[in-house]
Amino acid sequence: MDEIYQEIKRLRLEQGYTLKDLSERTDLSVSFLSQVERGSSSLAITSLKKIADAFGVPITQFFQTEANHNYLLKREERKPFKMEGSPNVYVRLNGEFGGRNLEPMVVKLAPKEKQMQDSHPGEEFYYIMEGAALFTVGGKEYFMREGDSIHFPSTVPHGWENPLNEETTIISVVTPVIF
Repeated sequence: MDEIYQEIKRLRLEQGYTLKDLSERTDLSVSFLSQVERGSSSLAITSLKKIADAFGVPITQFFQTEANHNYLLKREERKPFKMEGSPNVYVRLNGEFGGRNLEPMVVKLAPKEKQMQDSHPGEEFYYIMEGAALFTVGGKEYFMREGDSIHFPSTVPHGWENPLNEETTIISVVTPVIF
């Protein structure tokens, strides 16, 4: 945890923020932030996320050290995970290093699953490995089968669905980094 506290202070000083500036950007008290930097207070992940957003860095910035740089991810090291409220299965494909801009994943879309339309900064690329998907980008529908790909700016409203009664497997590469 000391590395996290030190990184918060380093970033604050690097960006020229006072504790008061950081407090105003995070809605966390000056005294709490001071205790965090000194390592005398624990830090919830939600508070760390607010601090990361205030500095304009991904939350993973606080967990990276030179020893964490690992460019290779072997098949046996991949760990599937689910996001809360979603039946889809995700598998990260990326290496670990600071300043990473891409988020490559294998996504297994559950049968008949739909993702609501959204827009945000960044780009998205999808390649259908197995099955089919219906993407809606900017109000236009794109039905995709195995071997098809789509690439678009994430600022355009977009969503997808798996129209099949079976799982669809997609390679996804998005920016900005999510995890």
